[in-house]
Amino acid sequence: MGLFTHDIKTMDDLFLHQLQDVYYAENQITKALPKMISKATAPELKRGFEVHLEETNRQIERLDEVFRLLGKDAKAVTCPAIDGIIKEANEIAGEVEDPRVLDAALAASAQAVEHYEITRYGTLIAWAKELGRTEIVPLLQATLAEEEATDRKLTELAEQRLNHAP
Repeated sequence: MGLFTHDIKTMDDLFLHQLQDVYYAENQITKALPKMISKATAPELKRGFEVHLEETNRQIERLDEVFRLLGKDAKAVTCPAIDGIIKEANEIAGEVEDPRVLDAALAASAQAVEHYEITRYGTLIAWAKELGRTEIVPLLQATLAEEEATDRKLTELAEQRLNHAP
């Protein structure tokens, strides 16, 4: 077993670890989004980030409810994947001077985050069903639907406005 998986022996352990991982990720995203909002210059992108920050806070509340339904304390475990995605986003955004290029970079970075979250929530839903934890599936599905909608909105915005070369 790997360095971070020493306590994972069962599917329940794996599910809980993944849940704690995504809990950490959502909390890190709430810290990263205000920076992205302040850097975005396209009004639609800035507003999209603001809306997603509100959604992310509601998603954390849903995760708190999932933990409660499982009889577990809401706890995060460090997620190197989301840390890396956010670090890369910050590095790229710090290097771009042209506001139009910066907005395209911010949208791409946000989509990397969304894709990560989509895979995590999809996996959690499948595992919750397998483990017979059907009471938490609707909470996870609600968040997955929001993540997928955000990804679609970012794609539309990028294709219609942000990805056009100056």
